[in-house]
Amino acid sequence: MSSTSTDFQDPGAVKGAGVLETRLIDMGLERFASEVWGRTALLSRGVSDFSDVFSADAVDELISRRGLRTPFLRVAKGGSTLPESSFTSPAGVGATISDQLDDTALWRKFADGATLVLQALHRTWDPVLSFSSQLSTELGHPVQANAYITPPQNRGFDDHYDVHDVFVLQIEGTKRWIIHEPVHVDPLRSQPWTDHRSAVAEAAQSPAYIDTVLEPGDVLYLPRGWLHAAQAQGEVSIHLTLGVHSWTRHTLAEHLTQAALAALCDDPAMRGSLPLGVDGPEGDIAAVRERLASAVLEADISSLFQRARRGQGRPAPLGPVAQLAAVQSLGPETLVRLRDALETRLEGSRLTTRVGWLDFSEADLPAVERLLGGGDHLAIDLGVELVERLLRAGVLVPASSD
Repeated sequence: MSSTSTDFQDPGAVKGAGVLETRLIDMGLERFASEVWGRTALLSRGVSDFSDVFSADAVDELISRRGLRTPFLRVAKGGSTLPESSFTSPAGVGATISDQLDDTALWRKFADGATLVLQALHRTWDPVLSFSSQLSTELGHPVQANAYITPPQNRGFDDHYDVHDVFVLQIEGTKRWIIHEPVHVDPLRSQPWTDHRSAVAEAAQSPAYIDTVLEPGDVLYLPRGWLHAAQAQGEVSIHLTLGVHSWTRHTLAEHLTQAALAALCDDPAMRGSLPLGVDGPEGDIAAVRERLASAVLEADISSLFQRARRGQGRPAPLGPVAQLAAVQSLGPETLVRLRDALETRLEGSRLTTRVGWLDFSEADLPAVERLLGGGDHLAIDLGVELVERLLRAGVLVPASSD
């Protein structure tokens, strides 16, 4: 078996057109990639009905019945975020939790004009989880999801920019969006809008790049750095924001530097102390620069990058009771498939995933490769013992699992 690494697309990925092209943009994928992605804002009218993804009923259920805690919700009003203590309370008998959402307090703040921000919905609401996971697979970048629920004629936040790209999906009601071009292009996560507060305030007074009202089914794409502010119109506005945390060349530079510094730890000359009485680095900087540059050129960051990428997302949900039932009922005719969103990578005889790594014998590798190709498989075709091992590891799931 060759030691060459092989990446496989998760079998859960859409074949052909995916959610980006069919539900979020009003142009072809190639055109979006070459003309819009990371470059400019895009407004797409009436591209999809998102009622299957999120709704007002979902908001009410999450807040009143799911026992959510902070930081799964923020509350904002007049450009400021309210303290968590103002909308949380103890959970009551049988739960020693002091910071669960208080639905009565939230109702009062909402009625008083506050915006409710349901955060990390890709962890708490299954339809959003599925949608954002599929989009992440298509884009090759991590995706998070927040919902913003704003009462009529109110706004939660002043003009600002995000340090990640966003797709804004208008779910219910209408909201006016005012968009301005960046004052700081392609900001990194360490460069928030507050670093450019005065420039943002000044740019917000200039003519808008986009000034429009989003209606249900409309989608707005904003690259990171684009200024925006939004205000609900004559009814409650609910929109879903899908935040795309793009991998950048700066990220690659960070990984190269980490790998190079790790390699220099094994260089005795680099571990040596500077001379006594040294006033500065001038005498050694040239030699250090040369060794560092050489280490950067020799660094292999593929494994480091893949580990970071796997760590930025989560695999598809796994129910422990259903999984144990699958193990206990396993037989030759059991149908199984690879768990979605595992970020699988086969290097030689080792399979690395978001749930750990496994080594295989040469005899098992053909079956593993068939699994990574996608689809459903009978246990007898793969080997019942191998299937049991992968079920117990959380790598395989029953083919009937959602």
